[in-house]
Amino acid sequence: MARRRRRKKKMEFSKKIFVSVSIAASLVTIFTGIMIWRTNDLSPLMYLIPAVFTELATATGFYYSKAKAENKIKIKKGLENPEEGGVSDG
Repeated sequence: MARRRRRKKKMEFSKKIFVSVSIAASLVTIFTGIMIWRTNDLSPLMYLIPAVFTELATATGFYYSKAKAENKIKIKKGLENPEEGGVSDG
């Protein structure tokens, strides 16, 4: 009996970017909170947090626009080939 190995799908590059930016935003937010608590100085809030969350918003927007474009292609293919599990008109 031959065993079939299931291949792990490689994580898409855009998803890697999104995950890494999300992790970086979380780490910077935690670090900033700790340093504000230790130093009682709120000045890092003016620069660090908005910069990190701007990057996160950009990565999120890019990821969702890419997914939208890919889904449009998948839907179009499904409408053209309804016998292959796509959506039919009837």
